[in-house]
Amino acid sequence: MQLISFVIPCYRSEKTIEAVVAEIREKMNTLPEYEWELVLVNDCSPDGTLQVIKHIAEEDKRVTVIDFARNFGQHSALMAGLRQTKGDIVICLDDDGQTPADQADRLLDALKAGADVAYARYQHKRHSGFRNFGSHVNELMARFMLGKPKTLQVSSYFAAKRYIINDMIRYENSYPYVIGLVLRSTNNIVNVDVDHRAREIGSSGYTLKKLLDLWMNGFTSFSVKPLRIATVMGVIAAIVGFIYGIVIIIQHFILPDRVQGFASLAAILVFFGGMMMIMLGLLGEYVGRIYISLNNSPQYVIKEIYNKENEK
Repeated sequence: MQLISFVIPCYRSEKTIEAVVAEIREKMNTLPEYEWELVLVNDCSPDGTLQVIKHIAEEDKRVTVIDFARNFGQHSALMAGLRQTKGDIVICLDDDGQTPADQADRLLDALKAGADVAYARYQHKRHSGFRNFGSHVNELMARFMLGKPKTLQVSSYFAAKRYIINDMIRYENSYPYVIGLVLRSTNNIVNVDVDHRAREIGSSGYTLKKLLDLWMNGFTSFSVKPLRIATVMGVIAAIVGFIYGIVIIIQHFILPDRVQGFASLAAILVFFGGMMMIMLGLLGEYVGRIYISLNNSPQYVIKEIYNKENEK
């Protein structure tokens, strides 16, 4: 009998997580061919989430709670949860009820059919406009920087086989990016159509800053394309500058009485100065991340791991 592990990062979900867990329990009761466990990761939520998920663990020995010492973000929480799992298949989903836990069997069927990873695909997303925009940008970034197939849609709701998870958790650098880890592990990835629910309580925990941090992880953690783009832009800028210099020399001999404009010179200086600052900033971002990784900055810090079997 296969063991299915569920991993849910929890943040500001004291009013929603119990319903999600109940839905998992009800669904798995209809699938007697599987056993299951659940790992709930409290990402230092400022509300009463920790108390709620600890109560869930007290009621069910199959539930394990990981409590972070501070907020590390969704992807770090996923990595901590993945390392705690023991299942033959791992399913990751959200804590807000928008990802339908009662359709997890669709993901399991896709893996049973031969896929290594199955991502939920939503025909109609019920996120806010800001969150949908962030997801769209994330899709474009993953396609361009990480080589994600255009036809593949990625989401926070996915299932993966054990050997994929084992490869993912080998990554110990400071900036985990789960989509990048999946894409570098296998090409045998499929989409499964599932429903997407409207958020009934609260709002998304993703702020503009968190989205920018997420995109930067994708840019710099698993691809050197930004550096190559900077090199190409530098070459193009140098060619344009060289051509413009030749044009100025020719104009000096053909039109000796023409006064050269200060505005055009200032615009060129500002343009090339800005290009240089962008490239230096990008290079500095890579160097800074290398420095932090060499200092063994942790992906996360676990304050406590709690479950009924190991209750103190």
